[in-house]
Amino acid sequence: MAAPHNHGEHRTLPATRPARPAAIRFIFITLLLDVLGFGLLIPVGPRLVQGLMNGGHGATDAEVTPVFGVLMSTFYVMMFLFAPLLGAISDRVGRRPVILVSLLGSGLDYFAQAFAPTLAWLFVTRAINGLTGASFTVCSAYVADVTPPDKRAAGFGMIGAAFGLGFVLGPLIGGYLGSPDNIIPFIGPGDVHYPFIAAGCLSIINWLYGLMILPESLPRERRSARIEWRKANPIGMLPRLASYPKVASLAASLFLLNLAMYALHATWAKYTEHRYGWGTETIGLSLFTVGLGAAIVQGGLTRRIVPWLGEPRSLLIGLGIGVLAYLGYAFAPHGWMIFVVIAFASLGGIAQPASQAIITKAVRPDEQGAIQGAITSLGSLAGIFGPAAGGWVFGYFISDRAPFHLPGASFVMSSALSLLGAIVAAYALYRHRDRPPTPAGHAREG
Repeated sequence: MAAPHNHGEHRTLPATRPARPAAIRFIFITLLLDVLGFGLLIPVGPRLVQGLMNGGHGATDAEVTPVFGVLMSTFYVMMFLFAPLLGAISDRVGRRPVILVSLLGSGLDYFAQAFAPTLAWLFVTRAINGLTGASFTVCSAYVADVTPPDKRAAGFGMIGAAFGLGFVLGPLIGGYLGSPDNIIPFIGPGDVHYPFIAAGCLSIINWLYGLMILPESLPRERRSARIEWRKANPIGMLPRLASYPKVASLAASLFLLNLAMYALHATWAKYTEHRYGWGTETIGLSLFTVGLGAAIVQGGLTRRIVPWLGEPRSLLIGLGIGVLAYLGYAFAPHGWMIFVVIAFASLGGIAQPASQAIITKAVRPDEQGAIQGAITSLGSLAGIFGPAAGGWVFGYFISDRAPFHLPGASFVMSSALSLLGAIVAAYALYRHRDRPPTPAGHAREG
């Protein structure tokens, strides 16, 4: 059972003791590498899948995109299943060991993906990568541990910046190393397998760095007394979310936001190739622009915009920008317009850190890992259905079976999902606007 919460104790115990700058840098790099591995797959993944389909004989775009969507979904099935477990374990034993073990596993798995001989083997390695990638939960809890409540929007902005830079570096590395038109010094022509080898090397180097510099962020007196099964499985933790009504509603909004985003990830490469004739390097450049915008907004502007607008208003404005941006992606008639939409869409990046900041303020220190795990599992659940749905919708509306040709149909779907998420968030903020959050285990909110 979790240790009882004491408000006086919360002020004196080092629940938010500052971590060394080197440790914060390590968490930032760890999150960056997690996203880097995801970003690597987007420009080269469809070609990797295409080369392994039908016994290596290839397939059409309409056939490849749904399979690639399912491959991405496999990653998030494992994250959905294991994120709460890793979060609950970190609440019991501390953040450091869980982060380091997960990072080592990710590094080794990147090498396994690089040398996958069959499509089935690729699916297995992506599943393992989803298990180790669930460390995002623990990294989020680490940031909450060492960041005062009034600074958490900026702290989670750092997480957003790591995501942004991951999308800057991942597609660039993937597009450069994976293109056979590029001659890599001392190696030769690029190959779709090289990006994964690079990610594996970087992960192992970061793991060695973490062994030397990463301190523990969760004091022993703030840890859970034991690992509770209801906190360690994705289904059992959902009722715990329900004990915080505002948190549960905002988690549902984030689920819809992630569902829209993952549908975009699964279809971006094939959509831009099909509609605008883009090659691997242009796709990588577009994703570089996405990541750069996210890094600028979430890594820098969030610290100014969110305090100025306030977290609730920042969340709703960010979600509204997303609704319009997806429609821009769907109907832009010329490829250059996509870059204009990307710049506009980047401003919507204030939504995620604002929402996370609101959520963490409502959660006890000894439950941060478990609650973050539950939220990550919901995000992973979106990752299960989002890529599969996006890939199917795209494949259907470019096929002969569709009643009309609409390559951007999956982005229209994403816009509708974002609109629904904005409505859910607005309701949650209005319903609980005058009620201070009450930690679970005491009286319920509302």
